[in-house]
Amino acid sequence: MENQKLKKEIGFFTALTIVMGTVIGSGVFFKPEAVYSATGTASLGLLAWILGGVITICGGLTAAELSAAIPQTGGMMIYLQKTYGKLTAYLLGWAQTVIYFPANIAALSIIFATQVANLFGTGDGIIVPVAIGAAVFIMLMNFIGAKVAGSFQAITTICKLVPLVLIIIFGLFHQGDVAFRLFPISVEDHPFLTSLGSGLVATMFAYDGWIHVGNIAGEMKNPKKDLPKAIVFGLTGVMLVYLLINIAYLFVMPAAALAATATPASDVANIIFGSIGGKLITIGILISVFGTINGYTMTGIRIPYAMSLENQLPFSNWFKKLGAKSGVPYNGGIVILLISITMIFSGGFNQLTDMLIFVIWIFYTLTFIAVFVLRKREPELVRPYKVPFYPVIPIIAILGGAFIVINTLFTQPMNAGIGLGLTAIGLPIYLYKKKKGHFSN
Repeated sequence: MENQKLKKEIGFFTALTIVMGTVIGSGVFFKPEAVYSATGTASLGLLAWILGGVITICGGLTAAELSAAIPQTGGMMIYLQKTYGKLTAYLLGWAQTVIYFPANIAALSIIFATQVANLFGTGDGIIVPVAIGAAVFIMLMNFIGAKVAGSFQAITTICKLVPLVLIIIFGLFHQGDVAFRLFPISVEDHPFLTSLGSGLVATMFAYDGWIHVGNIAGEMKNPKKDLPKAIVFGLTGVMLVYLLINIAYLFVMPAAALAATATPASDVANIIFGSIGGKLITIGILISVFGTINGYTMTGIRIPYAMSLENQLPFSNWFKKLGAKSGVPYNGGIVILLISITMIFSGGFNQLTDMLIFVIWIFYTLTFIAVFVLRKREPELVRPYKVPFYPVIPIIAILGGAFIVINTLFTQPMNAGIGLGLTAIGLPIYLYKKKKGHFSN
């Protein structure tokens, strides 16, 4: 792929808003259930949010060195191919096509449907059909064209900030009878290390999206100076927002109650604002989730298209087809939608998100290691930005990634096994395509 000739127009403040806007999504509204179920206490849950933020900051600072040095279309796939070869890059693209994006769409559609059921007081029987309806609607909207989907994305990005701000402000000043204690940090039925690990995996879904922050390096006026500041301040800001809203939750509901509800943000809003106000906040959260589904759909359907351009998928000619008027790769969208619907039937929100985080963090960790490999192998490579405090920051990112992956293997072997199995299916396809000459060096 050719280097892009990008206009260097982005300054520090714009980069800061891009970082925060990219990362803050729907996880902060729904992951408290999984976090506090795993940790058992407010203190250990908050520690998981802090640790997740620290690993995210170190990961962002580390991956940004590769983004600045290799500003090519394809992002992480290009870094992995340059470092490890085409097989690793291919397996990432395959995993994104069959796991990462479909699981995100499925999980978010499930939580959207759960919110709808909560809003209207219906039973759980509507969750699957509403989830499928949401996924299908957004996919069809994307088939109309990128302009429509992009405009919708801009509107929902603004809407997601409203419930965040209101819950934080009113939650922190809420006068209730909830005793918020930081100690004890652990309880007998929640072993410290495994509980913290499972809570950390849950928080990483809320922090996911950080890998894209380095992609703006090629368009920054002064990436060497402004990019690390934008990452540190931006991701620290995200971590503070997540901590504040979780403290607000805990001022209103105890950790045990948050662990027992699939809609923690809506339940907190109902207590703070009453029934009508709570429903308005819930509608805001629904719009936010809808926008997040749209974001993953817009990005996801273009992965199989990009791979098919190099004939890397079965039926590549079919995946290459674009809509005559829309110019959208709809066949890739159809496949991702079908996988998403299958996942909606087969998994819940937390199961799907934990599986996708496990799989993607294998590749994230390989990306961090790539910084060491390329520094040794290609010292002459022009690096407009270098990760600060090398090698400490990359080592923290690698250790954090390894902990997430290993902890999931031991605490959630089924999710890990399914994720590894689906990823491994891509291996025989790669070998077949390589035999046909599509992966020649």
